[in-house]
Amino acid sequence: MKKSILYVCLVFVFAALFLYAEEEKVFDGLYLNLGNLARLSHAKTRSISPENFTGEKGMSGMSIDGPAKNAARDLGQGWKVSPYVNIKPKETFVIADIKGPGAIQQIWMTPAGNWRYSILRFYWDGEKEPSVEVPVGDFFANGWGKFAHVSSLPVCANPGSGFNCYWVMPFRKSCKITMENLDEKKMTLYYQINYTLTDVPDDAAYFHAQFRRTNPVPYKKVFTIVDNIKGWGHYIGTYMCWGTNNTGWWGEGEIKFFMDGDKEFPTICGTGTEDYFCGSYCFTVNGKYKEFTTSYAGMPQVILPDGQWKSQTRFGLYRWHIMDPVRFEKDLRVTIQALGWRSGGRYLPLQDDISSVAFWYQTEPHAKFPKLPIKDELEII
Repeated sequence: MKKSILYVCLVFVFAALFLYAEEEKVFDGLYLNLGNLARLSHAKTRSISPENFTGEKGMSGMSIDGPAKNAARDLGQGWKVSPYVNIKPKETFVIADIKGPGAIQQIWMTPAGNWRYSILRFYWDGEKEPSVEVPVGDFFANGWGKFAHVSSLPVCANPGSGFNCYWVMPFRKSCKITMENLDEKKMTLYYQINYTLTDVPDDAAYFHAQFRRTNPVPYKKVFTIVDNIKGWGHYIGTYMCWGTNNTGWWGEGEIKFFMDGDKEFPTICGTGTEDYFCGSYCFTVNGKYKEFTTSYAGMPQVILPDGQWKSQTRFGLYRWHIMDPVRFEKDLRVTIQALGWRSGGRYLPLQDDISSVAFWYQTEPHAKFPKLPIKDELEII
């Protein structure tokens, strides 16, 4: 009996030592949380902004000819000479070009311009095709071109247009981030990218985000949030802009996750649009829509008709799969139905204006994204 107890104790000790060793191997400053916040690391903290385009140590705030040099003319070097950049029409600006290994840990930006015409792209380890290709407003859960306050764990949008994300984005060789201005007017961009240079564990996957829009959704067709994901990974979130083109309730449609060879029927099927976004009963309180923003899900934006030109009701919604990632090993496709009600208690397939951003991690290489919609197809009308 004593030998058995001793054996069990030894098993627990060795298991604890193994888990601690694994945690040591994974940590090294890459993933911080309240549980390990006190632990020291030799990871190198760096930051890129218009005051330090390369993120080099001891090289920030040195500009003498930045766009705010006139405002700083009485103070000179070191006094907020380059707080932003101007991106010309049709120009692509390289926000960051980093040599790894390391990880993006936080991004803050304030883009002044048309958020649907400002396209963010991320490239990992020298790849030619982007792993992230999303209009900047949609990336930060502000897809309708009007500010909405978002207070969630990985994405925050703070007054007046402070966009923040905390998705951890590891890379092993390099990270390149660009912003393309599709507009006919210049855009002003304030930004800061905070990252670490450190070893990246073997099981750390690459961050991906893809934008889609269909306007209108064809009758009796589903809206595809993402498809043709090939590889091993997990799905971590959905942001949607939903513009109604019918009166009445619009959120009866089911979301479906087809994974690892699923064909006609999925492995995961939701029970309704508002259910997937963690609400219920039409998101209403006392007969009126109620915006909400929480750690993992929210509907931070409800744009109502104004009685004149703005005739459609529009919604912005997010759902982060942080505590419940959708795991896949070979492939993934995600769809959602646009479904309302018609006479006789029957469902009505809707023809709404729907945009989405799918967020996921996976091994590389990834399948090539569909071509981004052209400017007129991106426009919010």
